[in-house]
Amino acid sequence: MPKSLFWTRTDTTGAEHVTLDDGSGLTAQGTILAVDPLAFTCRYRLTAGPDGTTGRLEVEVEGAGWRRSVRLERATDRWRVTTGEEGDLDRALRAAGHPPAGLPGTDDPDRLADAVDVDLGGSPLFNSLPIRRLGLHRAAGQPERRLTVAWVLVPSLVVVPAEQTYTSLGSGRVRFASDTFTAELEVDPEGWVVRYPGLAERADPR
Repeated sequence: MPKSLFWTRTDTTGAEHVTLDDGSGLTAQGTILAVDPLAFTCRYRLTAGPDGTTGRLEVEVEGAGWRRSVRLERATDRWRVTTGEEGDLDRALRAAGHPPAGLPGTDDPDRLADAVDVDLGGSPLFNSLPIRRLGLHRAAGQPERRLTVAWVLVPSLVVVPAEQTYTSLGSGRVRFASDTFTAELEVDPEGWVVRYPGLAERADPR
């Protein structure tokens, strides 16, 4: 049965809402709203196979006077990355006192070859993907799992490979680490993130 998940951001003013169907693989459509580093709306569509690996991600971000898009498609152990841009995000960032973001996408898709998961910046949904794929929400005592993800930065939509580590701690907790950053995620019995300290908390219907 389709699900609806909603998170409020705790690091800034913003929220995320996604509807998904995980009956066979995963299909999801979501919207992220945030005001930092400048106000934007981000919409995405995600498709993953029965084994939990991501097959396709489409993202579109827009703000005042600009719009960007990126599409990642995996086939034959290689990612195809397609981008689009209207307006000038870098000009908007400079006007708000922030450094420019650079071009969306990646200049070398082969750098993403080892990634079977994607991670959309600012979205706790995407941390759930490797947690569920690896079964880390089911039991503690599993070994630390290191993986490479295709990390999509928001709002720039620059795509870079990132090394991440997930460790099951039991009792609905999973430790997440990337570079020098570490967070102890709380997940529900199905592996969906409930609380990501410093980023977001899920708001369930009352």
